[in-house]
Amino acid sequence: MKTKKTVWIPAIIAAAVAAVLLAYYYYMSLSHGGGEVRPHVPSGGAEGFRPHRGEGPGGSGEIFKTLGTIAVFLGAASFTWFWFKKRRNSRSMLVRKAGKLFYAVHKLLGWTTLIAIAVHGIYFLITKSGDNKIYTGLAGFVILLAISGYGLFIPRIRNKWMRTVHRSLGLLWVPVLILHAGGSAIAAIVANLAVCVLVQFLEKRAERSEEPIPENR
Repeated sequence: MKTKKTVWIPAIIAAAVAAVLLAYYYYMSLSHGGGEVRPHVPSGGAEGFRPHRGEGPGGSGEIFKTLGTIAVFLGAASFTWFWFKKRRNSRSMLVRKAGKLFYAVHKLLGWTTLIAIAVHGIYFLITKSGDNKIYTGLAGFVILLAISGYGLFIPRIRNKWMRTVHRSLGLLWVPVLILHAGGSAIAAIVANLAVCVLVQFLEKRAERSEEPIPENR
């Protein structure tokens, strides 16, 4: 029981920090009406409204925004390993091969997601520090950092609670990600669930064909 409680402490701290950031996001949104807080420019002024540098079509802002979207899908791909974890001896050859592939790239996808989101976040922290969505992004990054930390120590601290916390943080990341990324996050989640449905279909199809189960080596 003591081990279980100790393992959960970093996750609880990360969740608490994320909760504070989200609370501040809602506070700022209600106080300023949402969106980015910018100095008011009177209409008809000499300079009028000018977008921030790099925010136009094809600008650097679009590039880093796209990087964030890619990171969301990379994170979803990393989570896909969960659907194959208990099916490494599946009757379906496709499921077995896909499981081996996702097992091999799971950690790589996770670290790539972390790095991509860090680069994405640093850019917008510098260029759009007044945007309230910075706080939802920071909340998501705190949770992702905790997920990566547990993933790093799972091979060194071998107990079931480490993996349980790792998965729980992954699920906690989902609503925060939806709040921050919106449609991109929803599309990534739908794609991930589609993989789950496909795995179930292939499993049932293989069972009907009575394909022999190979020995786990």
